Amino acid sequence: MTMVPTATPRASAEAPHVSPSPDRAVLLRAIELQNLGHVAAAEQLLLHYLGQSPADPVALYSLAVIWLRRQDHAAAMELLERSVRVAPHFAPLWFAHATALVNTGRRQEALQSYQRALELRPDFTDALINSGVLLRDLQQHVAALERFQQVLALQPDHVMALSNAATLLIEFKQGAEAVALLERLVQIAPGHDYALGMLCHEKLQGCDWSGIEVLSQQVIDGVRAGLRTSKSLGLMAISDSAEEHQRCARLFAQQRFPVGKPLWTGQRYRHDRIRLAYVSPDLREHPVGHLMAGIFERHDRRRFETFGISIGVDDGSRLRERMACAFDHFVDARHMTAAEIAQWLRAQEIDVLVDLAGYTADSRADIFTARPAPVQVNFLGYPGTMGLACMDYILADRHVVPPEHWRYYDEQVVYLPDAYLPPASNLQIAEATPSRAACGLPDAGLVFCSFNHDYKILPSVFAVWMRLLLQVPGSVLWLMSRSERSQTHLRASAQAAGVDPARLVFAQRVPRVEDHLARYRLADLFLDTHPYNAHSTAADALLAGLPVLTCSGQSFPSRVAGSLLHAAGLPELVTQSAQDYEALALALARDPVRLAGLRQRLLARQPDSVLFDVDAFTRHLEAAYLAMWRQSQLGGARDALSQPQPLAATA
Repeated sequence: MTMVPTATPRASAEAPHVSPSPDRAVLLRAIELQNLGHVAAAEQLLLHYLGQSPADPVALYSLAVIWLRRQDHAAAMELLERSVRVAPHFAPLWFAHATALVNTGRRQEALQSYQRALELRPDFTDALINSGVLLRDLQQHVAALERFQQVLALQPDHVMALSNAATLLIEFKQGAEAVALLERLVQIAPGHDYALGMLCHEKLQGCDWSGIEVLSQQVIDGVRAGLRTSKSLGLMAISDSAEEHQRCARLFAQQRFPVGKPLWTGQRYRHDRIRLAYVSPDLREHPVGHLMAGIFERHDRRRFETFGISIGVDDGSRLRERMACAFDHFVDARHMTAAEIAQWLRAQEIDVLVDLAGYTADSRADIFTARPAPVQVNFLGYPGTMGLACMDYILADRHVVPPEHWRYYDEQVVYLPDAYLPPASNLQIAEATPSRAACGLPDAGLVFCSFNHDYKILPSVFAVWMRLLLQVPGSVLWLMSRSERSQTHLRASAQAAGVDPARLVFAQRVPRVEDHLARYRLADLFLDTHPYNAHSTAADALLAGLPVLTCSGQSFPSRVAGSLLHAAGLPELVTQSAQDYEALALALARDPVRLAGLRQRLLARQPDSVLFDVDAFTRHLEAAYLAMWRQSQLGGARDALSQPQPLAATA
């Protein structure tokens, strides 16, 4: 969040000396009125005063603030361009000038103006904050963090600096430092937007469960009360309620993404092919990239003209190069603003626009709030409703979004016939299977596996796993922990549960995904997490022939593994309660013949399984897009669709 320029009496004290005149009282009265909220009266006085003293920096700044707040960008820009020439030594004018430049998309020039303000006044905290936010938006994260840390050196309890610095420390995987800042933030400002949720999520990332039950309940209670205590992805890790997820998404959307004037206003396009565009920050080495690459390549070019809009980093990977070649048009839009991207999409007359990110890292929902296309779709990257009126559809299946949950989605539900999660194409498992010793596993004994992210492991789930280890002699739990911090906490929790910490084995990262998948052959049973299931990770395990045991819940994220198991023909591994989950895990662990039979069934069905048929999935997906497009041609988007049956996609 950036600071908006304000007019205060302090500004007049910072101005260069101006010769006394009777009209000085007019300026002081104008500032007083402005700070009291009587903007129209203040504006008239300022215009009158500037007619006599056109170079007064305080008056210029105060008037610029009024026009900036009114979003009269052209007038503010013209005024400030003149102001910084006539009063170049007044830091607040450079600050306002930078703000105006940001508003008009001239971000590099804005950085220069913020720098001029800071050269004149190094302790200008608003300029430090705003330039830090801008640097972060420009992917200059190290420089951004330095700005926020400068503010904290001046004002250790500065709320916005604490929040922004913590966010960047999380991105830099410096979890302990982030938690320390967030704990200070919630102590100083417990109602600060999303602070409780950020603290809760980052503690979960480090498997630091001290006070986590109380903290989680505070987050959930806040969302229920209509407070912005958490962003929706953070809530999904602790709440198994589709209703709470919707409420949280709506709160976030209302604050961050107000719907503006639409770029598309009902025009009918007459293209030879449907123009289909995907927007994603993850067109690279990423689960979304692996799942979608084959679909991009298989789209029917006789019916669809495809556009790939990359808003994330170019990692130079083979997968990135593959996807860049898969589209008719591929655009690296990382350095474009959301408004510029939306205007470009509208100019291309896109028919169907798909968001593959939702509210995940580096997403840009504000592209979609500008309504650049007649059909806008929420798919894959984000497991839930976005709470935005501008998103017309969400692609799902009958398991992840059963009919009784439709009311918790602001999008129209469109069912794909099998699992909604695409099969990863061209993803081969290495032929060579590493030895147990090479993976740190004992030579004998059952291997429970859970390669989920650390934040998905709740204390209640871990307690089940520890009871299983105690009841299955010689067994180990194989995890994919991302940090020493989380490993330390997990070992301590195992010790507290009476389990030798050595029975926790942590898999190390390997360079090639093919080698990672080969490791699954060494495991006997994948233990899923709840309420946030394994998604692409569960698909990976099933691809490798490893049975997955899950507990299905009442929200999209808690039903994905169940969706995959139904599609794979193993619905008996979908339990409905924690008690059933634990009982079945123990029964399977004690019955190696049954476990081996499940693995054999899984591998035997793979050649004909819908879970691994990329061609069929692509045809079903195209049928969904075609149905959406046809509906838009009939006179609108989802409002014209009959209820209660959702739009179905069939090839």
